[in-house]
Amino acid sequence: MSHSTSARVRAANQAPSPQPQKDSFPVLMLGAIGVVFGDIGTSPLYAMKESFIGPHPLAVDRVHIFGVLSLVFWSLMLIVTVKYVFVAMRADNRGEGGSFALLALISSHLDDRRKALLMVLGVAAAALFYGDAMLTPAISVLSAVEGLTIVEARLEPLVLPIAVLILLGLFFIQSRGTAKVGALFGPIVLVYFGTLATLGVVNIAARPEILAIFNPVWALEFFQKDPRLAFLAMGSVFLAVTGAETLYADMGHFGRKAIGASWLVLVFPCLMLNYMGQGALLLANPAAVENPFYLMAPDWARLPLIILATLATIIASQAVISGAFSVTHQAIQLGFLPRFKILHTSEKSAGQIYMPAINWGLLVMVLVLVLGFQESTRLASAYGISVVGTMLITTAMLAFLLFKVWRWKPWAAAATIGLFALVDVSFFLSNIAKIADGGWVPLLVAGVIFTVLTTWAKGRSVLRHHLLADAIPLEVFVKSTAASVHRVKGTSVFLSAAREGVPAALLHNLKHNQVLHENVVLLTVAVEETPRVEAEKRLEMRSVGHGFTRVILHYGFTEEIDIPRDLAPISQHGIGLEPMRTSYFLGRQKLIAAKEVAGMALWREHLFAWLLKVSESAMDYYRLPANRVVELGSQLRI
Repeated sequence: MSHSTSARVRAANQAPSPQPQKDSFPVLMLGAIGVVFGDIGTSPLYAMKESFIGPHPLAVDRVHIFGVLSLVFWSLMLIVTVKYVFVAMRADNRGEGGSFALLALISSHLDDRRKALLMVLGVAAAALFYGDAMLTPAISVLSAVEGLTIVEARLEPLVLPIAVLILLGLFFIQSRGTAKVGALFGPIVLVYFGTLATLGVVNIAARPEILAIFNPVWALEFFQKDPRLAFLAMGSVFLAVTGAETLYADMGHFGRKAIGASWLVLVFPCLMLNYMGQGALLLANPAAVENPFYLMAPDWARLPLIILATLATIIASQAVISGAFSVTHQAIQLGFLPRFKILHTSEKSAGQIYMPAINWGLLVMVLVLVLGFQESTRLASAYGISVVGTMLITTAMLAFLLFKVWRWKPWAAAATIGLFALVDVSFFLSNIAKIADGGWVPLLVAGVIFTVLTTWAKGRSVLRHHLLADAIPLEVFVKSTAASVHRVKGTSVFLSAAREGVPAALLHNLKHNQVLHENVVLLTVAVEETPRVEAEKRLEMRSVGHGFTRVILHYGFTEEIDIPRDLAPISQHGIGLEPMRTSYFLGRQKLIAAKEVAGMALWREHLFAWLLKVSESAMDYYRLPANRVVELGSQLRI
């Protein structure tokens, strides 16, 4: 290979990174039903109840029942069906969805100023997601278990302990992976949705006039009769659409068509039948407002319904927890978080990961919420504001997409975004009233996480700047040093964050050991703004001469990094990688915050230094053999 040329090396003998398996369409639909719709599917447990007996109670009469149900229907239609199924899910980044995928898809089409703004929005959406991730298990499981008080009022003291035990069990089994229990998710949730529809139909049959709620005039009449209460009620109505973001975020797992078909053919009709059934029940018996979901069922069916609903909430919580692992992994890959310990729980599926730090952190927050609020009604006051914040950000990012990337006709793009913005802003303003009642909790968590994400990204930028400023050009180093230093057999691989210059670890090794291996590989791991990178584009190498080779491994932000596996093809070019004759050298900087730097306060420098200190070793994250790794530490003042 020429010294002056750069080449992409096709991994002929390399196993490509695992790709999503292509199951049959019915299997994908069943999987989507089990994983994607668990959150929004459990909303009937509390959304209708909270609309009437929440922080802003409503009279249980015809106008209010029809008005609330009309708002629920049109909210699901506009937000889930139109915004997410018909528009957002078309914005796939090579099949992947979610905030980070959308961010990466749009950013390459914008100038630096707009790209920076978009980056802030994407990071804010990710931070808000964690607020949702801790509230979903808390409110879902608690609301399901509260059904026991409908069966027997004396069981009320057991509700909290049972909910805590279920949540403890849920988080403790995460380390075992979800591959085995995941196969049960689809059928259980399918039975659950079938039960929702059946209960709804039975109650609708008794009061068929409830079908009139499809007419938006009822929503308008509700606002006309009592504008203030109607506006505040939207904060509770919004609980019916929480979980809509999951459709887009999980698109990479099941595909746009399977998720869209599942929603339109099964989930949406079942949800609306159940909501209308609850409305029909309230028309016949206003006192049932204490828990219309369970009171729709006859006495003999309530205990089985509680068990089924609890299973559905566990599945919904499992999906959110797994989503937190995935979002964290993407944030690490894209440089917004330090490395966390990642355990792979499945040999067949690359997406099956377990992150202990995230798992136990979420558990602590969920238990704090359950024990602090104690009732689903009180939790509902905190729920929704982080979700609507994420939806607002998605709308803003979609505006960039429609105008700058897809280049829709201005009037069409403006009308579409205007409609989405009107709905999202309305819900956002109505949810602001929840801040004082507990909505500050997820916002506080999101604020802390946003600070961590942006501090790490900024700190890495500052650190790279300082390292590059002191770096020696590789060609100069090779010409002046390589010929005069003693060379030993074998290969050394020096990991470097920068694609240019000599890594600090190489200079430290030469300073202390005064030898170089006959083959020296300077390796940079580059994470691209795409979910996956094709196998033939994975490895890029350039010979510098005198046994020095610059190698870049390219990865997508959803892929797992395995350096020994993906570096193997360089052996075809005479660079030996025998396990016992290859050493991996890692640099580990200890940061000393000495003064404020541009755009970074001193307290953020201290935070970044701490994050750097607790970051997981690159050895485990990059799957390097433990007995062949040498870590060389250094101190850096900024």
